[in-house]
Amino acid sequence: MTTQQIIAMGGGGFSQEPHNLALDRYILEQAHKPDPSVTFLGQASGDSDTYITNYYTAFRQLGCRPSHLSLFKPHTADIEGFLMEQDVIYVGGGNTRSMLALWREWEVDIILRNALEAGIVLAGISAGAICWFRFATTDSIPFELNAIACLGFIDASCSPHYDHEHERRPRHHELLKAGKLTNGYGLDEGAALHFVDGQILRAVASRPEAQVYRVELEEGEVTETVLPIMRLSPYRP
Repeated sequence: MTTQQIIAMGGGGFSQEPHNLALDRYILEQAHKPDPSVTFLGQASGDSDTYITNYYTAFRQLGCRPSHLSLFKPHTADIEGFLMEQDVIYVGGGNTRSMLALWREWEVDIILRNALEAGIVLAGISAGAICWFRFATTDSIPFELNAIACLGFIDASCSPHYDHEHERRPRHHELLKAGKLTNGYGLDEGAALHFVDGQILRAVASRPEAQVYRVELEEGEVTETVLPIMRLSPYRP
């Protein structure tokens, strides 16, 4: 049977830790191939040239075949064919709301579901992490943190940057109490959750202090449970 894998990072990776690519290397290892093909989706940042350049700089050091897919300057008319040829699809951070709207217009959301079911590893940071969940907290609208409905590949809610942005944790709790989020997870900077077939395989971290929390509403009160976590050795190519 095909294994369905999603790796959601609350922060870290090449864009935040360019001198420690431990999380990025971990993602590539899950393809279980010596020279995996990986493509970057940067729509949440408007396909930022700087972001894409930084991606290539990092991933060319990781023993893989990197590429990217732009929806602002497409290089192929066969988006589905291109994405379905990949071993890993890596989604960058930015504006989740705009990214999802663009994906739906181009039917990338449907293609990503097909990619997951075909065994292609789906991964991402921040917007690229929360997009896989049913609900999430997002700052897509300036100066606001609100709930957003995402792709629903994982039937839970998620908040990234849980330890880094001081408003994230209390706002996530508020939205959970208000019924705008389901039970789910809080991901610190440098921490990631690895799901296999919809269930947690493990939590991993590139930073010694980073944690992953199960965040639940029980009898009107929010509880947090720290999940066991595997600390990755620093990777500096």
